[in-house]
Amino acid sequence: MINSSREWLLRENSAFARSLPAGSLVLDAGAGSQPYRHLFDHCRYEAADFEKVDKPYAKSTYVCDLVSIPVEDGRFDAVALNQVLEHLSDPLAALAELHRVLKPGGSMICSAPLFYEEHEQPYDFFRYTQYAWRHLMAKAGFEIVSICWLEGYLGTVAYQMERASRYLPTRPHDLGGGVRGWIASPILIAGKPILRVLAALFYRLDARHRYTAAGYPKNYIVVVKKPAAQGAAD
Repeated sequence: MINSSREWLLRENSAFARSLPAGSLVLDAGAGSQPYRHLFDHCRYEAADFEKVDKPYAKSTYVCDLVSIPVEDGRFDAVALNQVLEHLSDPLAALAELHRVLKPGGSMICSAPLFYEEHEQPYDFFRYTQYAWRHLMAKAGFEIVSICWLEGYLGTVAYQMERASRYLPTRPHDLGGGVRGWIASPILIAGKPILRVLAALFYRLDARHRYTAAGYPKNYIVVVKKPAAQGAAD
């Protein structure tokens, strides 16, 4: 089943990568398996991750906590921080550290969920509204270039239906028993395959067009910039 959130995240990172001049030094922060590395083939690429979750990792340049990256100030022209911030117990400290290692005038692309189940336990701490993004970025010293929904509302609904098709109980006992439980059970058994079909349809619709007039996103995508050094234009 297509995942429209991943489709949009790939597109957003591709656009961000294309905006960078050839030879730019990029840090993929919390890179994991480095799924977006190929987008930065025209750049110099380094990766940082603490590598403590039980999942596959690509080889990191720096195995470290993102609150303490072992490089000098202002090393990187750009930073990618994809689906990482929810896993950091001190997000403001990590953002401040990324501000430190980014050059004045450098940019960073970030994403994190607003609505998503717990994952990569026990390293799952927060969910982020657009106001949390604005607050944290201002505190860390960044200027927001853009903040928008990663996927449209159809993508959020598709995710809800996909998860419902997996997790909804169907046994009468789990539905409270009694007459209502026995009536609801066959309805849910029949309904779960329908939910899976609808989820696949909604994901495909969302991948074609982000509907943002109502509802809410599953994730936000944010681009920020570290202000240029004072006097740089003098």
